[in-house]
Amino acid sequence: MSKEKSDIRSDEEIILGIQQGNNLAVQQLYKLYYPTVAKMIINNNGNAEEAQDIFQEAVMVLYDKISKGNFELSSKLKTFLYAVSKRLWLKQLTRGASRFRKDSIADMEDTLVADEAIEEHEILESNLTLMEEALNGLGEPCKSIIHEFYILNRSMTEISEKFGYTNSDNAKTQKYKCLQRLKKLFFQIST
Repeated sequence: MSKEKSDIRSDEEIILGIQQGNNLAVQQLYKLYYPTVAKMIINNNGNAEEAQDIFQEAVMVLYDKISKGNFELSSKLKTFLYAVSKRLWLKQLTRGASRFRKDSIADMEDTLVADEAIEEHEILESNLTLMEEALNGLGEPCKSIIHEFYILNRSMTEISEKFGYTNSDNAKTQKYKCLQRLKKLFFQIST
C-alpha cells in the first residue's frame, strides 16, 4: 500500500473522513486550505484571529452540509471553503465593529450566503473548464500564442520573434483572430 492511512489528500477522502468522524480529515482541511483563507482575510483588513474564526465558521458550514447527507461536491473543496470564507468575511466587514447578532437568523443568513458563494464559484469553475476545453480545441499556433501572451505574459514583440511574424502588429492581428476563434469555440461548447 503506497499511502498511509493518515495521508488524506483528495477532496473525496477528506469528505469521507468528515462523514466518518475522522479528526485527520479536519486537520487536513486546516493544513491544506487555511493558509489561503488566512491570507485573503489578513490582506483585507483582518487579523490572524479573525481568519481563524472565519475559517472555523466555513468548516462548520461544510460539516453541516456533509452531515445532512446530501452534500455533493461540485467544485474543488478549496474553492468551496474559500468562497464560503470570503462571503462570511465580507459579511463581517459590512457589519462593522458590531459583533451583535441573533444566532438563529445569523446562521440561516450564513448558510444562504454560503450557498450563493458556492453557486457563483461553481459557475466560474464550469466556465473555466469550458474555456480550457475551447483552448484545447483551438489548435496551433493560436493555442500557443494565447498561452504565451496571457499565461506567460510575453510581449507582442517576443511573440512575433518566437513565431516568425514580421512585426509585432502582425502578431497582434493573429492574436486577435485567435481570440475570435476561441470565443466562437467557447460559445459552441457552452450551448
